[in-house]
Amino acid sequence: MSDSYAVHVVPNAGWDSRVLVCRCGTLVDTFIVVTVRYVVIIDTLINRATGQALLEIARPHLELAGRRRQLLVVNTHADWDHAWGNHVFAGSKALFPAPIIASAKCADRLRSDASYQKLAEKRASMPGRLDDVVLKPPTLVFDERMIIDGGDLTLELFATPGHTSDHISVFIPEISTLLPGDAAELPFPFVEGAAAIPAMSASLRQMAALQPKTVLYCHAPVTSGPALLQRNIAYFEKIERCCRAALTRGAEIGRDTDVEALVGFPFIDALPPDADASALAGFYRPGHHRAIKAMLQYLSEGD
Repeated sequence: MSDSYAVHVVPNAGWDSRVLVCRCGTLVDTFIVVTVRYVVIIDTLINRATGQALLEIARPHLELAGRRRQLLVVNTHADWDHAWGNHVFAGSKALFPAPIIASAKCADRLRSDASYQKLAEKRASMPGRLDDVVLKPPTLVFDERMIIDGGDLTLELFATPGHTSDHISVFIPEISTLLPGDAAELPFPFVEGAAAIPAMSASLRQMAALQPKTVLYCHAPVTSGPALLQRNIAYFEKIERCCRAALTRGAEIGRDTDVEALVGFPFIDALPPDADASALAGFYRPGHHRAIKAMLQYLSEGD
C-alpha cells in the first residue's frame, strides 16, 4: 500500500482521548471510540489493507487496564471510502469477525447492483488497489436511531440523510462530541439530488441543535469545530436564496449553462476566505454545480 492511502492516528489536539482520529492519506478521516464495554470502529475505509490497519490500531484497546472489550463496527454510509473494508470484519474470510452496525438503507445499498457497478468502475480506475474488496453489508441494522451504551460513553446513532439516503451520524453526549460523517464537511457536503434538499437542511440543523462542543469530520481539518456546521447551513440557505431569485427572473438551465452565473453564486463565494480555491475546485466545484441544479429542480417542482 503506497503512502497515499496509509492509515495513521492523528495527534490529539484537545478532544477526549477516548476518541481516536484515524487518517487514510489525504482521502478521509475515520474514528475509533474506546469505551468501558466496547471498542467501536466507525467506518472501515476502502479495502482489506486499510480496514486491517484500523483493526491493528484498535486491537491494543480490546484488552486494556484489566478489561476485555468487545469490538463493534459502525458504517456511517455505504460510500466506497467508508464501508469497503467491511470484509475485514464480516464474511467467511474476515480477519476479526465483529458486528457491523448501520442503517437498513446502508445494507440495501451495499447489496445493490449500483454498488457492484461502482466497485467495477473503481477497480478500473485504481488498478490493484481494490482487487481484494468483497462488499459486505452491515449485520445489525436500524431505521432512525440506535443507542450503544458503552458504560462510560453513549454512542447515539441517528439518521442524517441528504448526502446519501442511508447516512447516519454519531453523537456522544457525555463528552458533547459529534461525528457527522459526510453529512457535514469543508467546504460543504455533497447533496444526493433534488429530492434530498430538504433532508440535507434538516440533518444539518438537527446536528447543530445538539450544540456539540467538539465536532470531528471525515472531510475537514480536526480544528474545524462546530462553526463548520453553521457554515454548511448558511451555504444551502444562500443557494436557496440565489436559486429562488434566479427562478423569479425566469432563469432556465440549458445544456451548456454556466449555473454559477445563472444564479449569481460563484464557487469562490462558497469557500472560506482562507481556502485554496485551486486545490478544492477539481473535486468540490462539480459538487457546487450539482447543489445548484438540485436546488433549482427542487424549487421548480415545489412550485
